[in-house]
Amino acid sequence: MDERQALAAFAALAQEHRLRLVRALVTAGPAGQASGVLAEAVGVSAATVSHHLKELSHAGLVASRREGRSIIYSAAYPALSDLISFLMRDCCQGHPEVCAPVVAALSACDCTTGDTAHA
Repeated sequence: MDERQALAAFAALAQEHRLRLVRALVTAGPAGQASGVLAEAVGVSAATVSHHLKELSHAGLVASRREGRSIIYSAAYPALSDLISFLMRDCCQGHPEVCAPVVAALSACDCTTGDTAHA
């Protein structure tokens, strides 16, 4: 991810409903969710959620697919990973303790079961 892409992603996320949508989609996992379910989860109208999903899609943070008459949205995990990597690429500068909290937070997710470890 380059700086231009990171700026577009951050601009898309710099809105309350869009950030909530991305978090809801990350929680939903690769199966994703229909826009109506997302609208309910975020507490906005279908038209509003559609606008926000379009903006997130343009930023590359959300993917969509058609299933019958529904459009299912899902988090674009590679783009989200790239965004985190962009931020953390040069974090340590020889001081691993700087990155330790981030590594611990990301390690708390057991991706094999979908559970989150709670300390």
